[in-house]
Amino acid sequence: MSNNKINFVDIVERYNKRLSSGQRAELRRATLESIASIPAYYHLLPGIRTNSSWDRVVFFLPYVKHSDNAKTLGEQLAKKVSEERLFQVLRSRKPNDLIQLRRLVQQVEPTVDWQQFGKTLFFWNEDKKRRLLEDYFYHYSAPKKGAKT
Repeated sequence: MSNNKINFVDIVERYNKRLSSGQRAELRRATLESIASIPAYYHLLPGIRTNSSWDRVVFFLPYVKHSDNAKTLGEQLAKKVSEERLFQVLRSRKPNDLIQLRRLVQQVEPTVDWQQFGKTLFFWNEDKKRRLLEDYFYHYSAPKKGAKT
């Protein structure tokens, strides 16, 4: 499977429909470092030569829902998360940046277009972090009092 032809929406559907609730629970509890040592990981990705790019994608599957043409993660974070929290994520180094980002998505419970979000995770680097930040500020409005931070 070529990196440019990955259908991340299919991976989300496979996660939701083919894995048992126990397998999904294993992946929810996994750390980024341990995810590739869980059998459910390989049931989810049969026939795929896995690597750290896949680890990142699967690490977020339990916490981010899919909808075609959904708002971007940056736009959703802009409405619910303080800029200080986002900068904490973006200033962190691997793997802490992804661990902190997952904590944010656990709070926000976003629904994204996984085809785009999957590419962001798969090719995660400083440029992808910057794009998330730019998207956040493009849609930013100070969170209301009492909003999640």
